[in-house]
Amino acid sequence: MTADTLVIQTAFLGDVVLTTPLLTLLAERHGPVDVVTTPPAAGLLEFHPAVAAVLPYDKRGRDRGGQRLWRLARRLRARRYARAYLPHRSWRSAGLAYLAGVPDRTGFADSPAAVTYTSRIPRSPSGHEADRLASLAGVAPERVPPMSLGLTPEDRAEAEQWRRDRGVGEGYIVLAPGSIWGGKRWPYYSTLAAGLECPIVVVGGAEDVDLAAAVVAAAPGRAHSAAGSLSLRGSAALIECAAVLVTNDSAPLHLAAAVGTPSVALFGPTVPAQGFAPRGPRDAVIEHGGLACRPCSAHGPKQCPLGHHRCMRELTVDGVAAAVATVAGMEKRRAMCRRD
Repeated sequence: MTADTLVIQTAFLGDVVLTTPLLTLLAERHGPVDVVTTPPAAGLLEFHPAVAAVLPYDKRGRDRGGQRLWRLARRLRARRYARAYLPHRSWRSAGLAYLAGVPDRTGFADSPAAVTYTSRIPRSPSGHEADRLASLAGVAPERVPPMSLGLTPEDRAEAEQWRRDRGVGEGYIVLAPGSIWGGKRWPYYSTLAAGLECPIVVVGGAEDVDLAAAVVAAAPGRAHSAAGSLSLRGSAALIECAAVLVTNDSAPLHLAAAVGTPSVALFGPTVPAQGFAPRGPRDAVIEHGGLACRPCSAHGPKQCPLGHHRCMRELTVDGVAAAVATVAGMEKRRAMCRRD
């Protein structure tokens, strides 16, 4: 079956996860949709039940430049889409939909490229980002479905085999110390790992291998690194079976929400009110409430603009460990209730 609806979402990986409720809503209305997204996110969406086909677009790599954009636009034009949704407010996404000849193009009214849209949806300045993105489908926040990944038995088998090979049993905690934005990284993951008494799994991409190795070295025999050694979906399956995830304001936070694992989320240069915080009943947010310089960025800076990085340095290990104990205890009680 050929999809007649196209979604173009080439923002960061976390943004793609936050877009999955919109995909679900559109699929309910129009049937499974095609998605143009980045190569890392393409694998994540490949088996999503709302997605018919994924078209990878490496906008900063091999597909960079106008010639490659036009080549993809011609490919999309041949598919004769009836409509396109543009959650990423960029000129590149808007130009792609326009050049592809999609007659109905829906995006946010505050986008710089809104002049190219045929339908412009007001973007709420408040609320959760998943709800804001889903508003492109014209639904109220209370009708937005949860984020989802559509993990397969193969994804879970990959994670299970990885755990079996390293002797990681139940009750483990996942740490995600990385972020492409250096200013979002909490500097004490190694100290936290050394003080925890449970099994630890560290997740991340290939760029996080050294960061993960330092955390593992602080808890020899209890900590294991999956950074760069598992597929993204396999990493999500590892998070799915964890007692709790400890993470910065980054993509793993949204992966955990999509698979139903509670998080302890550490916010520094960004703040929960920007719309990217976890919102489950078992989630916890740790942040510095006494700094007038927060937030200093919409996404988080590469480094602290003022040079002190107090928003992350002053989040104490004891405070984070206490939150982990509380959330993990809640999850343990929940698991016991499920068995009962």
